[in-house]
Amino acid sequence: MPAMISFPPAACCAKGTKHEGTTTGTMEKIGDIDAYFARPANNSTKKAIIIFGDIFGIYQNSKLVADNFAARGFLTVIPDLVDGDTLSTEDFDKKLLDIPAWAKKHPAESIDPIVEKVITHLRENLKVKKLAGAGYCFGAKFVVRYLKGDGLLDSGYIAHPSLITTEEFSGITKPLSIAASEIDRVFPIDSRYEAEKILVSLKVPYQINLYGGVEHGFAMRSDVSIKKNQYAMEDAFKEAVTWFENWM
Repeated sequence: MPAMISFPPAACCAKGTKHEGTTTGTMEKIGDIDAYFARPANNSTKKAIIIFGDIFGIYQNSKLVADNFAARGFLTVIPDLVDGDTLSTEDFDKKLLDIPAWAKKHPAESIDPIVEKVITHLRENLKVKKLAGAGYCFGAKFVVRYLKGDGLLDSGYIAHPSLITTEEFSGITKPLSIAASEIDRVFPIDSRYEAEKILVSLKVPYQINLYGGVEHGFAMRSDVSIKKNQYAMEDAFKEAVTWFENWM
């Protein structure tokens, strides 16, 4: 295995709570790719965010996050990165998930073409001028992979990342914000320190916010009936919005 900044998805990646609320976006197609679109009130496509989701893909929680980004003026898209082969919370509850086996079925080489089609569609067909990526757990890897070069992502935000190699992380050339959880076997303290060292050496704009007392997955799947979880999830979202407003 190559040197890793964050480790492969594990059981902690499947924990969490389904959030209540009414989603306002629509399911659409980008070629043969299913995607959830959440549009701002003014229908502007000047600034857009691609949400690279966790192992559950396009579901209630990620749709609500997309809707919240759209409410703040960003066209927001969640593409299906795994051709419908997302996992379910029900399977986790029944102990039917084999997360490592699932991750191996979906290597970067199979997902990169999907990401590239989505970026091309947004930039060429929808005329997006500034494009950011928000990655959660499994999806964070693809923010990092496309946070370099021209015509890809202009800015990135990742929360409780997984499966990122040191080589991938060291290739970043654009601004990156990280929301990390104190309790996280996939992105533990040593990995956070290593990520910080690399970002300092790269001399790109960055920030790392650590949320105490919360677990991996908090930015997408927190049990908001617990005060510290609700605060961390809401503040991490504000972190992303502020970051994109300044670095897009």
